[in-house]
Amino acid sequence: MEAITTIVHFEVPAENVPTGEPLGPHFYEWRSLVRSTPDLPVGQWIRDTAPQLTGQEMAAYDAPFPGSRFQAGARTFPDLAMVEPEMEGVTESRAALGFWTEEWSGQSFMAIGMKDPDVETMQALRAKIRGCPEPMILPDVGHFVQEQGRAVARAALRAFGDL
Repeated sequence: MEAITTIVHFEVPAENVPTGEPLGPHFYEWRSLVRSTPDLPVGQWIRDTAPQLTGQEMAAYDAPFPGSRFQAGARTFPDLAMVEPEMEGVTESRAALGFWTEEWSGQSFMAIGMKDPDVETMQALRAKIRGCPEPMILPDVGHFVQEQGRAVARAALRAFGDL
C-alpha cells in the first residue's frame, strides 16, 4: 500500500472496514428500510439522528435527491457493503485493514456518538487501528458525528498538534 505512506493524520470515519463478515443487526435493519422505502427521506433520516439540524440543512441533504428516480446511488449503497466473503472488494478491504492494523504509524483521531446503535462496532474498529487513542466521546450524538462540525474538527486538530 505504497500510496498510503504519505498520510500523516487519519480521522477515523464512523463506520467499519467491511471484510466479508456479517455486520451488526442495525446495518441489516437500515438496509431493509432502504429497500422497502419507495422515496428515501434522506434529510429526515439524517435529522432523526442529528436533531439539531435546521430545516435548511435537512434540505441540503435532500437536494441531490429531488425524487425517487434520482436515488439509485443511495438505494444501491447498502448492497455494496461487503458482508459476505465472496463479494467484490473483500480482498482489497482486508489488505487495507491489515495496513491499519499492522503498518500504520501516523496519528489517529476518532469521535464516537454514543447514541449510535453500533457503538460496539466503532470501539472494535478503534482496537484494530494501530496506535489509535481513546476516542472523543460525544454522549448525546448519534451516527452522524460529522454534524458536530467545529467541535470535532477542533478536537482532531488539537489531537494532531495543529491547533
